[in-house]
Amino acid sequence: MATQNDSPPKQNKRATKCSVFLYNEPNASQSMICHSEFFVERLRYEKPQVFTDLVLSNITRLIDLPGEEFAQLTGDSEPRLPSSSSNGFLRSFNFLKRKEKRVVFGAPLTEEGIAQIYQLIEYLFKNLHVEGLFRVPGNSLRQAALKEMLNAGADIDLETGDFHPNDVATLLKVFLGELPEPLLTHRHYHAHLKIGELTLFDDNGDKTNVPDKERQIETFQLLLMLLPPANRSLLKLLLDLLHHTARNQHANKMSAINLATMFAPHIIWPKNMVARDLQGDIEKLNNGVAFLIRHSQKLFKAPDYIKDYAKAHFLGSKALQSNDDMLLGSGSEDGSGAAVSSAYPSPSVRSNTEKSSESLSYTETALRELYQQVNSMPESAKKKKLIRKFEKQPGLTPSAESRSPFTRRHQRSRSFSGIIKGFHYKIVAVRTPGSS
Repeated sequence: MATQNDSPPKQNKRATKCSVFLYNEPNASQSMICHSEFFVERLRYEKPQVFTDLVLSNITRLIDLPGEEFAQLTGDSEPRLPSSSSNGFLRSFNFLKRKEKRVVFGAPLTEEGIAQIYQLIEYLFKNLHVEGLFRVPGNSLRQAALKEMLNAGADIDLETGDFHPNDVATLLKVFLGELPEPLLTHRHYHAHLKIGELTLFDDNGDKTNVPDKERQIETFQLLLMLLPPANRSLLKLLLDLLHHTARNQHANKMSAINLATMFAPHIIWPKNMVARDLQGDIEKLNNGVAFLIRHSQKLFKAPDYIKDYAKAHFLGSKALQSNDDMLLGSGSEDGSGAAVSSAYPSPSVRSNTEKSSESLSYTETALRELYQQVNSMPESAKKKKLIRKFEKQPGLTPSAESRSPFTRRHQRSRSFSGIIKGFHYKIVAVRTPGSS
């Protein structure tokens, strides 16, 4: 069983900015308690071009992307990738057959596919101690049976002992490898290589060989904001799993670089490529994925200046005024902590909301976003099927909802729907009657 060390590291509350604030909707009688990312998400969905231009302008401030590579990142031109020495016809033909069958493996990434694959991720979180996890192959016959069950949309009880953790771990890699496009996308390929080249400068302004971790984290935060929603959701779940796998390397012997070597071919290598096609880029790609694993807990947050801009975009001068008021009340004069999104509500309003916000793990943030995506899908038979899956298990009791998310995740659960049902999409706002 996974140990207590699997839980996300606790934040130092004294050094942590408030993640919620009060927001008064114009002409509304009630105030709203908003997460600091609220206006970022609002900008993404209401003003997608403004959002994209904002993120792209900051990416190009941090890394040098020549015209053609920038056009690939924006989608204005087709990605130019290393040429493949292998014939991709057979794989393309097999993909067309899978697409006709509407199965999970080999099909384009969807919320339904992630819901099925999450069953594997949930089970692996309980088996992080297994030596050689993701490196030692499982039994091919058991994997074939499990794959067929997932393709059929079944809810699987992996706790019965019919499958070994190595079967499940290998099948997760198979799923990623059979996606029509890498999880990190072809469009982002060159940007990932450039991020790996960010290094510190010496006193004379010359580049050194020391990686500039802060700039790399900042650039990854921006780049991952441009991923398609389904890719971003699955990447959160995957990196959280690999991060905690690496934290248990004393038992499983799988460090971040070992895991990156296993997963880079499945999530970032261009399709139909083999090692000789990528030549000197393999080490860069492996190191890049290892960096994502090590710093995964920081990568899915918007930089403060993006949050500031998004809030100011909707609130205008009111956002700047609230920031000044917050600084005056806190006694800060240097402006070092003056993120607009950090304006504090009164303690009586903050208490429960802030605690619940701080306790959410990155995995369950991804689940919450995925649940929202399902609810926003157009009405269809597919959506109804997903909703029925969510409703198969009885609703979570208040006492269950009050447990920490990581405790709930390690309890026995038969399906993805049993967990995700408890997370109604609350990133938008929580209304508080009588607030002003």
